[in-house]
Amino acid sequence: MKPRLMIVDDEKDMLRLLSRSIGKALDCEVETACSGEEALRLFDPDAFDLALLDIRMAGMDGMAVLEEIQSRAPGFAVIMMTAYGAIEVAVEAIRKGAYDFITKPFDHDELVHHLRNALERGRLLKENLAFKKKAQAKETFQRFVGSSAVMQGIYDSIEMLSKSDLTVLITGASGTGKSMAAKALHEMGDRRKAPFVRVSCPTVPENILESELFGYSKGAFTHAAADHKGLFVAADGGTLFLDEIGDIPPSIQTKLLQVLENNEFKPLGQNRTVRVDVRVVAATNRDLEDKMARGEFREDLFYRLCVVDLKMPSLSERREDLPLLVDHFLDRYCGRYGRGKKPLAPDVMPQMMNHEWKGNIRELENIIKRAVVMSTGTMITLHDLGWTPHECVAALETEDLSATPYRDAKESVLAQFTTAYLEKALERSGGNVTRAARASGLERQSFQQIMRKYGIRSEPFRNSATK
Repeated sequence: MKPRLMIVDDEKDMLRLLSRSIGKALDCEVETACSGEEALRLFDPDAFDLALLDIRMAGMDGMAVLEEIQSRAPGFAVIMMTAYGAIEVAVEAIRKGAYDFITKPFDHDELVHHLRNALERGRLLKENLAFKKKAQAKETFQRFVGSSAVMQGIYDSIEMLSKSDLTVLITGASGTGKSMAAKALHEMGDRRKAPFVRVSCPTVPENILESELFGYSKGAFTHAAADHKGLFVAADGGTLFLDEIGDIPPSIQTKLLQVLENNEFKPLGQNRTVRVDVRVVAATNRDLEDKMARGEFREDLFYRLCVVDLKMPSLSERREDLPLLVDHFLDRYCGRYGRGKKPLAPDVMPQMMNHEWKGNIRELENIIKRAVVMSTGTMITLHDLGWTPHECVAALETEDLSATPYRDAKESVLAQFTTAYLEKALERSGGNVTRAARASGLERQSFQQIMRKYGIRSEPFRNSATK
């Protein structure tokens, strides 16, 4: 597609000349306007790639048109034409958002050169914007938030597995989103219109779990006053999610294995077999192989459950997602509790990046929820998170600075912390400054300035990203 230019000048002869010469030189489409008012009626940032705009015009002048264009489409490329000797005006135009200016009378080749450079810049900006939109599209997936490489892999795995009926074992520490992954597998698959039934195995007593899963007949045991279909029947046609399957008692494992092998079972107190069409998804934070070695979990059941192992990463494995997650939870709980959204104090995100997060996403969510409720200032502070300064600097090794002037001691501790923090960020990103800056919640330029200040180089950290 040819680039499209809009040329604005109140001299009609100039418009005709520029339209012909520029259209031919740049092989582009040209639209003209002989007044500022007409230019704004024509202007559409999606329809044009560049505007060539005269500053001095009757009625609305070029400066006013420039300001309106920038308010509608910040960063849109505009080249200003100005009379010789009006450099101050041109500089003011640059300050208000113009990409460049050229003085009249101008050389045709010079004008074409300026326009070509502006078009190339615009093309690169559009490509960059499209890339960002594409990346942002994967910042959220179902109920997940995160754009890290490890989460992109999880998204792809869920997408592929949702198209099958394979039994999936979701593993990972508490708070990593195993239940969300199970729900996503169901909602993206062909069974999404059928029931999704979740049972938390540890919360149901052993003597009740079997009857809850497989059902029973009236009189099968004391208090069995009526027939009960059970959760497998309730999930027929859909998905049964067995959460924390590692805690299921051995007495039930054999019967569960039978369902996975034959899609049939006998309810308590019945001789007849019930057949079901159920996809089973299980999850655990336990080491099932260790439980198998101790004879606490059947090996044949493990391999029936673990047709595919979907391992959810801990928060320490996806720290670059922290800024996105924090922003997500701030939006959620500020809205829920009717609070205006507050920024984090400058020292909060660095401490979050270094926090151990034993409770993973669940711990982070609870801390943000507390901060939203407890914060009384204009920013969310470490105190609002329930963290004390002592806890935050406990791991920082410093010499005895009690005899050092306060300002010097403070600078020394800050230098140690900053160096350690940036080096760790670079280590995690494999020396990729852009990724390290994004994970730190900083602009790349700011991150580089701090690197230069403390003499930190990225080269030693290349290819050292943690797995």
